Amino acid sequence: MTTLYHNPRCSKSRAAVALLEEHGLEFETVKYLQDAPNEKELTKIVKMLGIPPSKLVRKGEKRFKELDLANQDLTDKQWIAILAENPVLIERPIVVHNGKAAIGRPLENVTEILNQ
Repeated sequence: MTTLYHNPRCSKSRAAVALLEEHGLEFETVKYLQDAPNEKELTKIVKMLGIPPSKLVRKGEKRFKELDLANQDLTDKQWIAILAENPVLIERPIVVHNGKAAIGRPLENVTEILNQ
């Protein structure tokens, strides 16, 4: 099963939809701003991505600045909790396919896991 964590307002996210459709894949779309992944799901995604949770954070978001996250030394567990509570901070799009995950910035990251 393929899952796309999607924000319809994001051009990269819409491009990921088109890429998955071009590959003829059926996929589940999770509009993560309305249906935010919980801490367990985020932990699993981060593990598949092979990155620390802090690398999944959109540091340019207004919310990042509001929470003063740049000046905090947070554990992986704390980052996961912040992302679960503030899904606007989650980098997008994320595609999960065959036990692997990729952030679609650049879109070639997604192509890579689709071709494995």
